[in-house]
Amino acid sequence: MDILLAGIVSGSTYALLAVGVSLIFGVSNVVNFAHGAIFAVGGMLGWFLAAQLGWPLWAVLAGVILFTSVLGLAIYFAAVRPLRSAPGIAVLLATFAVGIILDNTSQRVFGAETKRFPSLLERSNFELFGFRFGTIALVIIGVSVVCVVGLALTLAYTRLGRAIRATAQDPEAAAQMGIPVGRVQATSFVVASALGGVAGVLVGMYYSNVQPSMGFTAGVTAFAAATIGGLGSLPGAIIGGLVLGVGEAFGVALWGDSVRALITFGALILVLWIRPGGILGRVPVLASEPMTGTFFGAGRPVRLNPWVGAGLLAAAALLPLVVGDYVLRAGALVWIYALFALSVTIAGGLAGQIVLGQAGALAVGAYTSALLVTKAGWGFWASFVAAGLVAALVSVILTAATWRLRGHYVSMATLATGALIAALALNLHDITNGARGLYGIPRPTLFGEPVSSAWGMYLLTLAVLVIALVFVTRLAGSHLGRTWAAVREDEVAAAASGIHPAAYKSLAFGLGSVLAGFAGALYAAQVTYIEPAQFGISLSVLAVTIAILGGLRAPMGAVIGAVILVGVPELFRGLADWRLLFYGVLLLLLILLRPQGLWSHVGLRDRVRSWRESRAGARRKEVVG
Repeated sequence: MDILLAGIVSGSTYALLAVGVSLIFGVSNVVNFAHGAIFAVGGMLGWFLAAQLGWPLWAVLAGVILFTSVLGLAIYFAAVRPLRSAPGIAVLLATFAVGIILDNTSQRVFGAETKRFPSLLERSNFELFGFRFGTIALVIIGVSVVCVVGLALTLAYTRLGRAIRATAQDPEAAAQMGIPVGRVQATSFVVASALGGVAGVLVGMYYSNVQPSMGFTAGVTAFAAATIGGLGSLPGAIIGGLVLGVGEAFGVALWGDSVRALITFGALILVLWIRPGGILGRVPVLASEPMTGTFFGAGRPVRLNPWVGAGLLAAAALLPLVVGDYVLRAGALVWIYALFALSVTIAGGLAGQIVLGQAGALAVGAYTSALLVTKAGWGFWASFVAAGLVAALVSVILTAATWRLRGHYVSMATLATGALIAALALNLHDITNGARGLYGIPRPTLFGEPVSSAWGMYLLTLAVLVIALVFVTRLAGSHLGRTWAAVREDEVAAAASGIHPAAYKSLAFGLGSVLAGFAGALYAAQVTYIEPAQFGISLSVLAVTIAILGGLRAPMGAVIGAVILVGVPELFRGLADWRLLFYGVLLLLLILLRPQGLWSHVGLRDRVRSWRESRAGARRKEVVG
């Protein structure tokens, strides 16, 4: 009974978050990645108001609701409204960046350590049939019910509710009827953010602690709950939250807290496999692909003169003659991360499908290579090849059933896949050694000799990267590359021409995962120690940011991005705590100001096309706003 009550309480908070996710998705067709960060901000602000200022519960809730409502409105105007005429991937990545900014700003303001939330209510002052429970459980369930019922009544019986429902059904028709669609969408962000802030306070009260980093898992849990119930369905969000909360409670009771993420991400992938429409929804059918399209293709990759390229390669190869071991070790990591970012370039830049969980493929490659060389006695190069193949196999199998969908769903499936792999690495103790990790990973060998020096690893990783760059560049210009370009630019037209978009995107994802697996093998050999915590969401964020900074369609852009985002910060290691905040700000600015990246140029034809698209977007804004 205790477990069931814990599940219902958790499910109630998940339902609050999931209702916010479904509300925004239904009204704006946006997966708001910043929603989990708002939940975390609400929890941390609630702790500050209760523990530091001594406010009573009603005042804490009021303060959190006010602050998170304003924060939701700011997110809409900063990251959503400027991109209303852009493909859906632009808004998804913009809210992704905002979530990173909020999480890391919260850490700077409140500190990164876990805070103890004060006990504002009794925890075991009631008894029924021998079962003890407290006022806190009743309040959490009651507040969740009041918020959800109040929202339902607002939607059903008020003018605002009718406007929200009309906008959710058909924004253009609603605009023609005189409904201010832009204001309705902004209101959905305000309401959803308020619910997210309340959920953060309730979770902090129930578990007696909060931390700034709790937002990502909560946000994906909310998306999983909303998807289970039916994305866009508010009753479905409630059902999904309760189902996930109860299932998670029983799983944790049986196998420990380490399986919590495994249950959440496993449930999300399972739902996307079996019934992506959810319990009360239907399989989403989109008229057009809301992903990359021309958003990242406005510029063309800069063509590198062969002699200039040869000169740059020679300069990179001769660097060990003039620098020390520290710079060379940092340089080897730069080449490894550039290889890692190339996996995003293949899937996103060539085929038009942004992947958000490539750290999972990197982890599979690292663990495969490390286990084969330390446990099975394999040589490095055999394990290197196996790392790429196993990474591709695992990644493609876990996402195979979702390629029939489009846009947000596939991106979320790749995100869940990466997080699930990290959770598996944490829980498969007999294979991966769990949180203790694998250590003593030997260096690669070349012609029978170990590559143990800093300059040796530097040159080895550089050589692998150059081969990968040549491969990806040639691939982009091949018949397969042109087929991917057709899918990227207009998926509907490509399908009408006999191309199977899902199959080609899956192939791009698989080939990208091969490169990520290779990068994982090199990473394990470079650092000689791996653990699950090294392959978190921040690593996937870094890969996406590197690729977009350099130019998503430009293989050379991955190198430029890695040098800037990995190499340069190594010179300022004292600012390492600010690194993710910097990544988030940079990613948001790139999406808003220069989505084509640094290694690209915009020709006359691209400017004309971009001008026409901006004019069309402006006309649409006049209609809906």
